[in-house]
Amino acid sequence: MAQSNNSIKKILTVAFALCIVCSIIVSTAAVALRSKQQLNQELDRKSNILAVADIYKPGIDVEKVYSEKITPRVVNLETGEYSEQHDPQRYDGFQAARDPAQSRTLSGEKDIAGLSRIENYSTVYLVGDPNDPQQIILPIRGQGLWGLMRGYLSVKGDGNTINGITFYSHSETPGLGGRVDDPRWKSQWEGKQIFADADSVQPAIKLVKGQASGETEVDALSGASLTSKGVSNLVQFWLGPQGFGEYLAKFRKGVSPSAVQEAGTASKATEGA
Repeated sequence: MAQSNNSIKKILTVAFALCIVCSIIVSTAAVALRSKQQLNQELDRKSNILAVADIYKPGIDVEKVYSEKITPRVVNLETGEYSEQHDPQRYDGFQAARDPAQSRTLSGEKDIAGLSRIENYSTVYLVGDPNDPQQIILPIRGQGLWGLMRGYLSVKGDGNTINGITFYSHSETPGLGGRVDDPRWKSQWEGKQIFADADSVQPAIKLVKGQASGETEVDALSGASLTSKGVSNLVQFWLGPQGFGEYLAKFRKGVSPSAVQEAGTASKATEGA
């Protein structure tokens, strides 16, 4: 006797077959769209770099403007010199930080940004003449209230004057810490000084409660003290000795970082990511 269409066996068979078919469709779509997703991610990254440099305009050809205006270089964070060991078009410092062979551990007062590990090399983006750049765009990241904040900070060619800041990835509370995306708040950073004087090693730039008045002060985000603290910490970290401090010091002294061919070969683990 034929089984009823409502039998447990038939129901489970149909459900299982449907799951298989749906899995195949989803997997096929994911594979087919992967290259397009990667292209979109790359386009978004370049758009953010142009935006923090105040070059981005709606409707521009991002790829064309980026290739004309931006020169990526890989920097050895310890020495502040350019490195020829990695391809700047492919090297991913964020991924390198996850590899113990290409990063170092941070602890205690050295880890004010809450990163645990930091890559040995990082990619910077030079605006204009790479030998005498108008702006130096630095990748920055650190812990906010709810998770990791990632963005870019643009510094003028003097190595001390901030041109702009942007955060392209964060999970801060909308309307509070989420205002790190607010153009009015971000506009306060323009013209601020990183260091208090020419001989300073530690950055002086910070967020302060109330009305910021000094050249190294930016208004904190009202009602978002922990996010504000996170922004202060990550900016001070990346502009200090553990981050791009040695690199920026060269521009402050009027010395262009030299390209150094270091021993070893570029790691394949972080290239092509």
